[in-house]
Amino acid sequence: MEHIVIIGNGISGVTAARHIRKLSDKRITIISAETDHFFSRTALMYIYMGHMTYENTKPYEDWFWKKNRIELKKGYVKKIETESKTLHFAQGDTLQYDKLVIASGSKPNKFGWPGQDLKGVQGLYTKQDVDQLEIDAPNNKVCKRAVIVGGGLIGIELAEMLNSRNIPVTFLVRESSFWNSVLPEGESQMINRHIKSHHIDLRLSSNLKEIKSDENGNAKSVIVEETGEEIPCNLVGLTAGVSPSIDFLKDSNIETDKGVKVNKYLETNITDVYAIGDCAEQQEPVNNRRPVEAVWYTGRMMGEVLAQTICGNKMPYNPSHWFNSAKFMDIEFQTYGWVYGEKDRPDYEKHFHWKHEDDTKCITVAYHKDTEEFLGINTFGIRMKHETFEQWLNEKRNVDYVVNNLKKANFDPEFYEHYEKEILATYENEYAST
Repeated sequence: MEHIVIIGNGISGVTAARHIRKLSDKRITIISAETDHFFSRTALMYIYMGHMTYENTKPYEDWFWKKNRIELKKGYVKKIETESKTLHFAQGDTLQYDKLVIASGSKPNKFGWPGQDLKGVQGLYTKQDVDQLEIDAPNNKVCKRAVIVGGGLIGIELAEMLNSRNIPVTFLVRESSFWNSVLPEGESQMINRHIKSHHIDLRLSSNLKEIKSDENGNAKSVIVEETGEEIPCNLVGLTAGVSPSIDFLKDSNIETDKGVKVNKYLETNITDVYAIGDCAEQQEPVNNRRPVEAVWYTGRMMGEVLAQTICGNKMPYNPSHWFNSAKFMDIEFQTYGWVYGEKDRPDYEKHFHWKHEDDTKCITVAYHKDTEEFLGINTFGIRMKHETFEQWLNEKRNVDYVVNNLKKANFDPEFYEHYEKEILATYENEYAST
């Protein structure tokens, strides 16, 4: 019986396993060094905040895996010998495979900061990170202040978590405005104000120089690069992005760059070895997408597609229009298509921006300045329907059509307020003045 081995029990690896099982009777083994069972990584923050328990984050009961004949192995893969199709584990044992799926996910970035490996310094990616946070920052008596380094989505999650326990937070963001590498100026400025309204000490254009240690090897303060200021703290959160977790492949003959290099079929340079999810690097990315996408839904899609290929129905990974969602404290964010931040915004892209007077809701519609074709939309604090924007992008609708028909995209209008009239009035006023 053909043996499929999957390294990683995140959304990518588990989705591949489930779909391979639906399509075949192949032997399947999932390997993880993090947890015994699959859990929802996006729900990690809610464990610390008390909204969920770890058990609540597991979509499947523990008996699910045995019932569906998916073997689980706890262990860390140290080396892969592709010639003999053998995995070597840190514990000293080995495992043979017929086909191998690398779904090893991401790891938090570290940039060689002095003190980055001290006690009390951590990222926010694994179950172990949340467990450690419960030890180092259980309340504001043990943790008098935390400093978060890095202004992305993981950083804002960690800020919200600590804020929920009334732990003072200083947030060091190297950009001049929060997440302005992704968000247009109006949105980024609104999020700056929102973060500060939650009594978080947001420091823009500020870089970490070093983390200082006390006599016991614990983090005691950070030094800000630009000013030399020393900020006392008990916890340092390193949230300056993630990168593919592929260190264990360095001695193999599997080609890597930022991630594991794959073609459109998610195949590596080695026959019978594939890569999916955060650790995969597309050699021919489609639809303006980045070569490495550390996003939950793309990992799930890759798992579904690869299962088809492994079970004899060779299928390319061909994602449709970009979309994503996140949360900035209590403001929900959605994006569909492409809306570039100020830094990377192409010359042809124009924006229509509307912001509600309460400063917690806004939209930005991106369109082509010459053709007025709708390119994408960002929404903050307003829920919209994914399938509606997917349709409009496929139909290449223009900006005028989109703004005039926003009501059709409104999510669950029975429970959510309408803002379409205000948005349309602003749009018409802007167009009347141009």
